Amino acid sequence: MELRDEQPTQHEIGNRTYLIAPVEPLDVDGVRTVQVGTALFLLGFVGLLPFYGRLEESGSTWLLWMCLTGVGLGLLGMEYCKRRRRFRAERDATDA
Repeated sequence: MELRDEQPTQHEIGNRTYLIAPVEPLDVDGVRTVQVGTALFLLGFVGLLPFYGRLEESGSTWLLWMCLTGVGLGLLGMEYCKRRRRFRAERDATDA
């Protein structure tokens, strides 16, 4: 970790002053974010399975199916983000 004593950039627009800190984004391609979200939906699905009877009695089985849908969409999103990351890496390799 590099310690710096840089001050944030200031932009004055009208009578307001905006400070812009030199911070790098944590997750540019989104793969890790989608993986964590998918894992949480899977955890919710597995956690709700033992309570299927109770969910059915109260008419709340949609919670279980929502979690399963989140897992499915997360898997699709993960593939999309991985393809986008691969495309960007290939593009950057040809530009350099």
